[in-house]
Amino acid sequence: DHYGLKKPKERILEYLAVVHLTKTIKGPILCFVGPPGVGKTSLGKSIARAVGRKFVRMSLGGVRDEADIRGHRRTYIGALPGRIIQAMRRARTVNPVILLDEIDKMGMDFRGDPAAALLEVLDPEQNNSFHDHYLDIEYDLSRVLFITTANTVFTVPHALRDRMEIISLPGYLEHEKLAIAKGFLVPKQVEANGLASAHVTFTDQAILTIIREYTREAGVRNLEREIAAICRKVARSVTQKAGRPSLRVGAKQVREYLGAPRFQEPAHSMQDAVGVATGLAWTEAGGEPLTIEVSLLRRHGEGKLTLTGQLGEVMQESAHAALSFARARASAMDLDANFYTDLEVHIHVPEGSIPKDGPSAGVAMAAALCSALSNRPVHGNMAMTGEITLRGNVLPVGGLNEKILAARRAGVTHVILPKRNEKDVNELPPQLRKGLTLHLVETMDDVLALVLGPDAACPAPPTTPPNTSGRSAAAARQPARA
Repeated sequence: DHYGLKKPKERILEYLAVVHLTKTIKGPILCFVGPPGVGKTSLGKSIARAVGRKFVRMSLGGVRDEADIRGHRRTYIGALPGRIIQAMRRARTVNPVILLDEIDKMGMDFRGDPAAALLEVLDPEQNNSFHDHYLDIEYDLSRVLFITTANTVFTVPHALRDRMEIISLPGYLEHEKLAIAKGFLVPKQVEANGLASAHVTFTDQAILTIIREYTREAGVRNLEREIAAICRKVARSVTQKAGRPSLRVGAKQVREYLGAPRFQEPAHSMQDAVGVATGLAWTEAGGEPLTIEVSLLRRHGEGKLTLTGQLGEVMQESAHAALSFARARASAMDLDANFYTDLEVHIHVPEGSIPKDGPSAGVAMAAALCSALSNRPVHGNMAMTGEITLRGNVLPVGGLNEKILAARRAGVTHVILPKRNEKDVNELPPQLRKGLTLHLVETMDDVLALVLGPDAACPAPPTTPPNTSGRSAAAARQPARA
């Protein structure tokens, strides 16, 4: 039922294999976490159908009363059982699959905390004696297969999160969306709009045009909406012509039906430029190339660092770390040791209306800054990602699939990645790596040698300042006497 999602599928199969062999459900509760539209709820339906159990979905969005989970005591007017018992009644079986949807959207008020009431429900060691206030007797939930979904785990209480195993669904890549659209979305919408597959066909380029120019998402909901919009326009033209002509929908027809593109790929210049580097960022809608510009302004005695482009705290810290790295390597780059007092360094990331944050831009910022200070151009055919330390070490990052795809769309053929991400590089799909040269680096010197030239790499400074006073190190530590 689902294309891609290799790691989530493997974990689900392992979980079901253990359930099949042990005949009990004592393992952790699975929690699917990911952005909207990636198939979390439908994945729960597929699991229920695969194991032959009844499926019940229970939405927890907006629930803020503990009685919604545990039920009301029968002494109150309008008392009802809790949602768990109501779900069991709808299933009419003792071993259904119950999907607790949007578990991160629960609230809390003076009537209690529903998240605390779920602790007993989702604990395999306690839910064999679940107490509902309406029934006023213990009820066995140990044979129920609970599955939860969430968009983020940060709003889920720690005690509740500890009872669940988090399975991340980061979203679909471009080639996965293309396969989903060809195999499922297009046939579904063609049939839903009264058309026949013999009368309307979508080319691969048409679907890719919709993905790139008319949708910006991690899932496929908007993609299905745009395909449905094209099918409706085709159905109208067929009805007005009182016939069923065959129609082949290509990229040109997509633009005619849907109008001007809503999204455009960021313009990326392949020209070498001084003080400009291309980073790679991860967003919920996929990867994005990130242009980082550095400008040096001479203001005697007022040197400072200016950051613009709605940078978050993490990216601001990356910029300060890049400047400290450049100051530490000033002598190796033939710079005055006090250059920062005479220069105002301005780091800008375009598209200032979009907030940006994350630990992936440190390498690109340092490369652009060293390029501006040494007046050497950065190779325009290179994109990079990674975080740096003050000593110039390159730290690993996440979201490599999305970032590599962004590099392919930008047209670059060389991508610089942290050496510690080598295990992730080996797991990249072959279609993503095709035509790309991946460079694995350990230090910022390796990066500078690639983007500025082999002679740009410089040795690391000593860990302690040199002793120029003529005294021994032990004597230097002693306070001077008058």
